[in-house]
Amino acid sequence: MRRKIPILVVCGPTATGKTGLMFEIAERSYPIEIVSADSRQIFRYMDVGTAKPSSEELQRLPHHMIDICDPDEEYNAGRYGKDARQQIEAVYRRKNVPVVVGGSGLYLHSLIDGLFEGEARDPEVKKRLQARADEEGLGVLYDELQKVDPESAAKIHPNDRQRIVRALEAFYVSGQPISELRKRMRVETGLEPIFVGLTMEREALYRRIDERVLQMVRKGLVEEVVRLREMGYHRELQSQKTVGYQEIHAYLDGEIPLEVAIERIQRNTRRFAKRQFTWFKREQRILWFPVNTARERGQARKKIEEEIEKLLQFAEKGEWPG
Repeated sequence: MRRKIPILVVCGPTATGKTGLMFEIAERSYPIEIVSADSRQIFRYMDVGTAKPSSEELQRLPHHMIDICDPDEEYNAGRYGKDARQQIEAVYRRKNVPVVVGGSGLYLHSLIDGLFEGEARDPEVKKRLQARADEEGLGVLYDELQKVDPESAAKIHPNDRQRIVRALEAFYVSGQPISELRKRMRVETGLEPIFVGLTMEREALYRRIDERVLQMVRKGLVEEVVRLREMGYHRELQSQKTVGYQEIHAYLDGEIPLEVAIERIQRNTRRFAKRQFTWFKREQRILWFPVNTARERGQARKKIEEEIEKLLQFAEKGEWPG
């Protein structure tokens, strides 16, 4: 049997301090490189609203899988899994330790366990489903998905148009739920994960989220969206329909005042964090560490450093397959 490649994954909801903790660890001269698992930091020009590390920070600690495509390019979790695995191998071949860091559950799932990208595609079927969503409403399609593929429906937010349409497309093209197709056609990734999750009491996390949103506005979130619009990246792009961007677009189009836009970003980010909690709760392999206090944060850092030490030995031996 082919030996699996161990990989450290630091995950958890937004604003729990994952990136900051990794910078602290890097300051202790550990030869690490970060493989981002953030579904929005992949886009260029979207820096403030995605809490992307600054150029100075990136010089201190190399990051991969950020700034890899433009805001109007299509990119999916299946592609992420393939691309990120290539980066992981490249880091190990440099005899450094790759650490996957992020909160995008579907990206992590694709990376670690493999994700069926699918041959069950038909542009005409997809077009008809999109037209139905426009005419009948997304709720009708979501109800339909619940009937034909309840397992997928349970994992998809009722407002996630892209994934609802994709799941129904696969069903109507293949005659089988995409959840079943993925089980039978899953990619063998060759990775053996060590999950370390950071968690925080809800109220404390929500306060951090609210403050971080205010910091984003102070750092130029509005100006960033203005620049995106000037570059031709309009509000109907999938990248612009995410939290932080959709609300500022609404403000710039005169639909709501800035104060309301900020409140909505805070509210929608809190809701996003809640969905992340739900997603990660299903992952039984995660070893959770609360980070409410400096002492708890230190315990999480110690665990991560212990795992990095082990992986450094693996990297130096060069025992990966291939």
